[in-house]
Amino acid sequence: MGNWLVVPKGTSLARRTRTRRAAQYVRMSRELQRYSIKNQMAAIAAYAETNDLTIVRTYADEGRSGLRIKGRPGLIELIEDVQSGQADFDHILVYDVSRWGRFQDVDESAYYEFLCKRSGVQVEYCAELFKNDGSFVSGIAKNLKRGMAAEWSRELSVKVHAGHCRVASLGYRVGAPVGYGLRRLMVDESEHPKAFLAKGQFKALQSDRVRLQHGSAEEAAVIRSIFDQFVNGRRSYSDIRRHLNDAGIANHNGRPWTDGMIPTILANENYIGKTVYNRTSRRLGQKLVKNPDHTWVRGAAQIEPIVDPGIFARAQKLLAERRVEIPENEMLLRLRLTLRRRGKLNSRIINMTLGLNHVSAYVKHFGSLRKAYALIGYESPRDCDWIDTREFWAAEQARHATELAGVLRNDLGLRPELAPDGIGVDVEGRRVVSFLVARRLARRGEDHAAQWKAYRRQISSGLLAVMRLDAANRDLWVAEQGSVEYGTAPVDHPDQQASRVSRKALETRYEGVMLWTKHGGVRPLHEPQHFREVVEIIIDGQLGQFGQANLRGRIVCSIFVRGRSSESSG
Repeated sequence: MGNWLVVPKGTSLARRTRTRRAAQYVRMSRELQRYSIKNQMAAIAAYAETNDLTIVRTYADEGRSGLRIKGRPGLIELIEDVQSGQADFDHILVYDVSRWGRFQDVDESAYYEFLCKRSGVQVEYCAELFKNDGSFVSGIAKNLKRGMAAEWSRELSVKVHAGHCRVASLGYRVGAPVGYGLRRLMVDESEHPKAFLAKGQFKALQSDRVRLQHGSAEEAAVIRSIFDQFVNGRRSYSDIRRHLNDAGIANHNGRPWTDGMIPTILANENYIGKTVYNRTSRRLGQKLVKNPDHTWVRGAAQIEPIVDPGIFARAQKLLAERRVEIPENEMLLRLRLTLRRRGKLNSRIINMTLGLNHVSAYVKHFGSLRKAYALIGYESPRDCDWIDTREFWAAEQARHATELAGVLRNDLGLRPELAPDGIGVDVEGRRVVSFLVARRLARRGEDHAAQWKAYRRQISSGLLAVMRLDAANRDLWVAEQGSVEYGTAPVDHPDQQASRVSRKALETRYEGVMLWTKHGGVRPLHEPQHFREVVEIIIDGQLGQFGQANLRGRIVCSIFVRGRSSESSG
């Protein structure tokens, strides 16, 4: 008689293989040494040996705060594995309750533990005196520990904030990196210089302090020029920004200037030799809030002013005159009166009308300009379908990028990676192709060429694979064969002045179809091209240094368009 395996009814073999297997979760922020990762692992290992458990997986969050789950990839991955059923363990071992998290809402901590328990995985705290067995005493002790962990963070926050305010009042730098034309100098307790701190660096010793220092003479001249243009020349933020960028002057991050950077420079008291702390605060990981002026902490920075205090005071007066705070009901009332006078509303009318807030203010207060319109009973004649379907088209871009990455991986043996924004494919750290969605522009006449418009974002290299929409801009343009038609264009087009040439001149210069991009002027499109042809162009033209391959006849791509699907093969 052969060997028989008798399995009782209701027994899950997959579940029994996980019995006595455990994963450990460890976390460390910037606390005492006894909470180091290695010390936690040693205590957990001793607990596992005592309780006959085998540690098979480690989830770690090093240098991560326990106030929120955001920014803790280890805990997020742990919960996802447990909920998806991919976990090959039945226990989660944590050093103590505070390592699980110092959530300010103790119910949040309990919720994440409940998710694990609901999936059949038990959370155990190795260094606690109570056993997490669901008993009445265990529940009381565990909730008390959660409250103590949250209160510890609150008390520490108060102490740290008081210490920072005192240090800032003495003229030392506290907080984020400095602005344009300034440097951070680390000094010891005797004020002896030690080293300049680069962006992202911070002092290691509590006795050390950070002083402000001037940057180069050229940077100081740029700062004075900004104040002079604003105060004496009465130039706008955009004019000053344009002047700096045209002169080839980069900001403190090495990038072009933006309008928002100009008022930041003009309001920075560091340029008159003062330090300012506590302008904003984010207590215990909560939302960033602006603090009232009387709570700001000022100190003498012990550096010579870069800007004359009189010029700085005049700049503050002009800034105050430009910014007027009004309640939301008053904002809507003024918008309604403007509509009554002008008969319509748009961004240009709002920005050019005296007494109205900037469009960005309405977006900030009401969520969007259309929501503000709805509150005053106005419906814009502009087609906003593109805004409503933005998420849908972003998913389409990501899907096509994923499909292309699979083709390059399976047929060429390359190792493509999806770009962080999800719309591009990189190979060996270099952007190969980016997928865009272009809207069809209305034709001005029968003799005008078809045109599409897309937003190129900050894409600076590779090939643009543009998915063109139909005339109604509600669906992808599909050819007779049933596959999506693409337009392709190189990012680095040689015509630097394309965006400044009239449309009529461009239509004469470029035969066929053209693509207008917000950050790239005009690009000629080559049509028709389907997905398989885009892949071949990428391989032949963009991946030559990685190896040549002819995929014609071997690529089969499924193109899905709002419920319709079709296959096209080369």
